[in-house]
Amino acid sequence: MNLDNCPRCGKLFAKNFRDVCPACIREIDNEYQRCADYLREYKGAIISELSEATNVSIKQITKFIREGRISMMNAPNLSYPCESCGTFIRENHICDACRARLMKDTQQMQRNDAKTAEMKQQESSVRGAYKGLGEYKKR
Repeated sequence: MNLDNCPRCGKLFAKNFRDVCPACIREIDNEYQRCADYLREYKGAIISELSEATNVSIKQITKFIREGRISMMNAPNLSYPCESCGTFIRENHICDACRARLMKDTQQMQRNDAKTAEMKQQESSVRGAYKGLGEYKKR
């Protein structure tokens, strides 16, 4: 039997396919139901209104959206925070600006790695040449 502490409430539970205890699973399901009911009545709600009205954290609502439990198609004004900068978005995990910055940083890192490898190669070639000179002088 695999035991673990629930990350949500801290209680010890027999771990199964979910990472939280059965009591927290029921609470999460209740939170989802409150959100779904509210969105059925107020389709134009934004995430902060939804959170306040249902007493469900923005983090949990975002998790419902990412899991596909809350559909963005039925909630035209609903958006959630970018994982990097907090700007509100309607798809993916990070906004376009953060994605562009991440791509730019990745490309710069790859260029730096290539330059470092090239410098090491040149250094190795120079060392080999000097070593060859030493062998030549010994003769």
